Amino acid sequence: MNGLKVDLVVPVYNEAESFPAFYDSILKNVSSDWNMLVVYDFDEDSTLKIARPIAEKNNHVRLIKNPDRGALNAVKQGFKDAQSEAVLEIMVDDPPEVIAKIDELVKNFYDENATVVVASRYMKGGGHKGGPFLKGLVSRLAGLSLNWLINLPTHDATYNTRLYRKSFLNQITIESKMGFEVALEITLKAYLSGGKITEIPVVWTERTVGKSKFKMMKWLPAYFHWYWYGIKNYWLNRA
Repeated sequence: MNGLKVDLVVPVYNEAESFPAFYDSILKNVSSDWNMLVVYDFDEDSTLKIARPIAEKNNHVRLIKNPDRGALNAVKQGFKDAQSEAVLEIMVDDPPEVIAKIDELVKNFYDENATVVVASRYMKGGGHKGGPFLKGLVSRLAGLSLNWLINLPTHDATYNTRLYRKSFLNQITIESKMGFEVALEITLKAYLSGGKITEIPVVWTERTVGKSKFKMMKWLPAYFHWYWYGIKNYWLNRA
């Protein structure tokens, strides 16, 4: 391990098929001093059949029951229980190419004294392969337009795999209601409060095992709320 500490917050929901490959990829690719917080909703979650024996053998893996169901609440609980100053939200369906970038994300966090480090699909060197066309188009346009309209220092505003400063998470109230729009909320709040945002290119590929929990049409209004929040408050602050 390289001595740079990071807590990995991993929300899960019936990920028995995907979790073994995800965990093996962490072991093979991450040399940072990591702890993994696996946050689950209910005792019958199939992920636990795989994750519980791992946690019993590896004290760097913790199982945390989400007191309130849902992806958003799982993420919030993971943030609350994280102990490292570097807190990386990551999904079981993140491909090995993204997991291989974790050490780079962590090093950038400490070297740059960043508030948020974004795993960016849309900056030079990044990529987005597969998945629904509309989902990819909307996420790309959101990131690029915010970069242009308010100088947000990332080209990828919506990808949830990103690293946060724990002390900043403790300072804010997370107001998101629906799901993974929380990444956009936190990043905008960090930027508008003067925090440092950096980005590292990653190539994301649509998952081939298990089923995505992303609900685009249900969550799109929530994303737009935070998109408009960022634009409105940026220009109000400059008035």
